[in-house]
Amino acid sequence: MKTSAFRTITHIRNPRDQEAWQRPLDLAILRRLFGYTRKYRAKRNWLYVCVVLRSIQLPTLAWAMGAVINGPISAGNAQGAVLGAMGFGLLAAVTQITLHFRQRLALELGENVVHDLRSEIFSQLLRMPMAYFHRTKVGRIISRMTSDVEAVRQGVQEVMFVTLVAGGQMVMAAAFMLWHDALLFLVVAGLAPVLWAINRTFRDRFSRVTREVQESFSRVTATLAESVAGIRLTQSFVRQSLNAAIFRDLIADHSQYNLAVARTSGTFLPIIEFSSQFFIASLLAIGGYRVLSPQARMPIGDLVQFFFLAGIFFQPLTVLGNVYSNALTAMAGAERVFSVLDHQPEWSDPPDAVELPCMRGRVEFRNLSFGYNPRNPVLQDISLTAEPGQTVALVGHTGSGKSTLINLIAKFYLPTSGELLIDGVDIRRIRSDSLHRQMGIIQQQNFIFSGTVLENVRIGNPSATDDDIAEAARRLDCLDLLESLPDGLRTEVGERGTGLSLGQRQLVCFVRAMVANPRIIILDEATSS
Repeated sequence: MKTSAFRTITHIRNPRDQEAWQRPLDLAILRRLFGYTRKYRAKRNWLYVCVVLRSIQLPTLAWAMGAVINGPISAGNAQGAVLGAMGFGLLAAVTQITLHFRQRLALELGENVVHDLRSEIFSQLLRMPMAYFHRTKVGRIISRMTSDVEAVRQGVQEVMFVTLVAGGQMVMAAAFMLWHDALLFLVVAGLAPVLWAINRTFRDRFSRVTREVQESFSRVTATLAESVAGIRLTQSFVRQSLNAAIFRDLIADHSQYNLAVARTSGTFLPIIEFSSQFFIASLLAIGGYRVLSPQARMPIGDLVQFFFLAGIFFQPLTVLGNVYSNALTAMAGAERVFSVLDHQPEWSDPPDAVELPCMRGRVEFRNLSFGYNPRNPVLQDISLTAEPGQTVALVGHTGSGKSTLINLIAKFYLPTSGELLIDGVDIRRIRSDSLHRQMGIIQQQNFIFSGTVLENVRIGNPSATDDDIAEAARRLDCLDLLESLPDGLRTEVGERGTGLSLGQRQLVCFVRAMVANPRIIILDEATSS
């Protein structure tokens, strides 16, 4: 049987995400997203200027071409034709310059919004309690910061401003065509209901598969992060082939959703193009008859102008189809990003939380109960006291709640009932930062950041001098071991302490805790390495 716990966990899908797949385009989410551009109002306003100019320029080019053909070219005025061509070329150059600045400003604005979003997401993650990270897969969090934010970038850069340009071009082209020949314009306008029906049929399908693509990529990212973190275990139990097969299934699933997007777009866009070309053919037949008919003579320049205007009118319809696709993708990404930003922690420090300037270190549990799931308590009616300077050892079988007690003392979680007092103050009323600054925790598996050993040691006390660190290491009788590293305390280590043995990582963590000068030191099987 090929199913495993690993496979089951990988394919779990958030019910809220599943419901989101059924929702149509949500303008409220897009409005909130574009609210992030307010900070860059000057840049956004210049972009609006470029949008307005761009929407006018192409229809004006079509009008200028018709004027040159009907005027100097029809009259045989070579000098006038040359001057008209030069004016047309100058206007075309201005149009391209406007396009350059529109694209540049849109790219810069998108980058500014993404920068702010990523900073806000990271700050929010740092404020999240441990319960959030206990429930949420690392890969899912990474996906929010990467693929979902990139989708938002595309939305900011393309959706709003391309829509305005396309809409402006359509309005201007329609106005020019209506002014010149209302009958031919009715031929062009007859396409609108057809395109609307095609777009309506397309968008529901595309909305679903777009969200499926992003959710499947989130599962791929989560599994990849989990697999890399557990590579030692994978190799130890010879699971390479099995895990590779599971991952192939996931990327095959992701590829199928991408192919569904491609098939949907590949069906929709040619239909739009064919409809546009069909109506242009109708325009050619009717317009050609009117040019050739002596009863309803139409200048050839007007017909050429009408073709250009019709192209300008139809081209945004295709663009708007792509924009709608991008809008759905941006909305799906923004939904997931905002789900992180809007997440309300189960608890936070109350406004009147007190700061403990210098703890004595007395810890007391009074009839304390706790459960990660309230229906399944881990600790029940616990009462014990640790006096300042006293060493207390907790002994119990695996899963009895020893680490849970540590997490409660560190205020990573709050008691379900009862009290936990630090120096006689309920831990709920103590500011978390005040508590953490005076506490040193050394766990069985400690985390080492990439950087130097010295930088890792200073995490708990950035103002510690080299002498302070050397003294702390000397007190722990490990200064010689740390100085024996290739560059001593300035030795560079990789992610998660790559380059150091388990024992060396443990020593760095001991020194880090001592340098912080804690009033309470907690060892969670800290010497097991």
